[in-house]
Amino acid sequence: MAEQAAIKKIALMPGDGIGHEVMAAAEAVLLALHASEPLPLEWETLAWPSTGWHQQHAEMMPADALEQVQRYDALLLGALGDPGPASDPQRYRLPDSISLAPLLTFRKGLQLWACERPARLLPGAPQYLADPRAAEVDMLVIRENSEGEYVNQGGRLNRGTPQEVATQLEVFTRHGTERLIRHAFRRAQARLDARPRGSKAFFCAEKGTAGAQVCLITKRNAQPFWGDMYTEVFAEVASEFPEIGVHHELVDAACMKFVQSPWAFDVVVASNLHGDILTDLAAVLSGGLGLAPSCNINPDSRDMPALFEPTHGSAPDIAGQGKANPAAMLLTTAMMLDWVGCAQAAERLRMAVAKDLVTAAGAQRTCQEVTAGVIAGL
Repeated sequence: MAEQAAIKKIALMPGDGIGHEVMAAAEAVLLALHASEPLPLEWETLAWPSTGWHQQHAEMMPADALEQVQRYDALLLGALGDPGPASDPQRYRLPDSISLAPLLTFRKGLQLWACERPARLLPGAPQYLADPRAAEVDMLVIRENSEGEYVNQGGRLNRGTPQEVATQLEVFTRHGTERLIRHAFRRAQARLDARPRGSKAFFCAEKGTAGAQVCLITKRNAQPFWGDMYTEVFAEVASEFPEIGVHHELVDAACMKFVQSPWAFDVVVASNLHGDILTDLAAVLSGGLGLAPSCNINPDSRDMPALFEPTHGSAPDIAGQGKANPAAMLLTTAMMLDWVGCAQAAERLRMAVAKDLVTAAGAQRTCQEVTAGVIAGL
C-alpha cells in the first residue's frame, strides 16, 4: 500500500485591491483541482498583511507574523499597496514604505534569498514586439532577494531642511553572491537537461554557442566594487558547469537588449534592484503583468515557507470592478503547487491557463469569466 503524502499547509493572503479578486480565483481553481483528484493540501485565508488590517490595528500584520507563518509550507499572496478604488480620494491609503514593508519582512525574515520570475510568451497572450522571434521568449530571471540595494540601511539627516542629506547603503556579501549565482547555474543545467539536444543555441564568447546560458547583469563600469565581486564569483561558479554558456551585460544594455532580442536570453541573474527592474520588463515581453508569476524561495532549505506572488500590484484603478486578469495568480499558484510536491496538478493548471488564452483569443472578460474558463479547461 502506497504511503500517503504528508499534508502541506498553505496560507492564502489576499492583501489589497485586486488581490482579493485574484485570490478568489486561485482558491476556486484549487478547489476544482482537489475535486478531480484530492491534493495533499490544507489552506486557510489570513486577513493580513493588508491595508485593511492596518486600518483596524495600526500595523500591516501582527507583531508576531513571522512566527505565525512558520507553521505553513507556503504563502500565497495576492497583492499589497493602494487598496482602491482610485476614484475615492478619501480611501484609507498608506505610503508604499508601509504598505509594501511586509514583502521585505517576509523575504528577509524567512531567508527567501532568491526571487524567480519566468518570462515565457504563451500562445494567445499579447505579443508587444513585432518581430516574430518574440514568440520564442522563454527566459528565467533570478533576482537576489535579501541584500544589495534593498538592504534598507541608511537614513535622513536634517530631515525637511535645506541641508537634508539622505543616504541609502548597498550591501553585497560573497556568501550571498555565490549562493545566488550557483542557483542560477543549477537552474540553467536543469533547463538544458529538459530540452531536446540541439533545440536551443545561446551565445557564449568562450564556447561560441551553448544549449543553455546564464547571463550576469551588473553595472561594474560605474559600481566596480560589487560589480567586480559578482564577476569574479560568476567565473568561479561557471567553471563547475562546463555545458552552460556564459554572458555578461551591463544593466542599461540589458534593458535595451531585452526589447531588441529577448529570445537571446535564457537564465538571467541580477542584483536586487536590477532584478526588480528587469523582471517587470520581462513580464511585458511575456504578455504583461497580468500573466507574470513569481516566487520567493530559499533553494537550499524548506525550513521556512516560500512566498508566492504575482508580479502585478494592487491595481487601484480597477479594484473591485472584476476586471483583474487572474492568470498571473493562477500561474503563480502552479509554481506553488510545484514547490509543495503537486507537480501533476501544477502542470494541469498551467496547461489550462494556456488553453484558455488560446480559446479566448484576446476577448475582454471579467476575472470570474477567466476563472471559469480555466476551470473548464481542467
